[in-house]
Amino acid sequence: MNENETPPSLLGLTTYLMSWTGKTARSRLAERLADRGLRLRHMAVLAALVDLGPHVQRELAVRLAIDRSDIVKIIDELDAAGLVERARDMTDRRRVTVTVSPAGRALYDRLQADATAVQDDVLAPLNARERARLAALLSRVHGHLQSGTGTPRPSR
Repeated sequence: MNENETPPSLLGLTTYLMSWTGKTARSRLAERLADRGLRLRHMAVLAALVDLGPHVQRELAVRLAIDRSDIVKIIDELDAAGLVERARDMTDRRRVTVTVSPAGRALYDRLQADATAVQDDVLAPLNARERARLAALLSRVHGHLQSGTGTPRPSR
């Protein structure tokens, strides 16, 4: 028996296959981002700002499920690199609005190209029709879980 062989009972679990594939894809994308001095969270913040427009810092943390103290550090790093701009709300000084800068938008386009290259590599065994079907099915599962209608997880 090959020591790298996955137990057949695990191969029969779609959730296992999704998890393993997701971890592998995430790792490969993280490596590409690290080459640029970035992490996945940096890309997530840029994606939210590019796709959805300016955000109040606290709302961005909630949207991306990132701890408030961590979002501050991520935005500090993006701001120091000139990729985002921050502005205080004059009516409520505690509110900070974050906007992607032109340099951040340009970088995000390159990050998207990196992500697409990783995706193409991971999904290489599938043809275009199979990829579209997989994307549609995963989008349905994602929507189900995002809506909160999925079975609650047991507490730990």
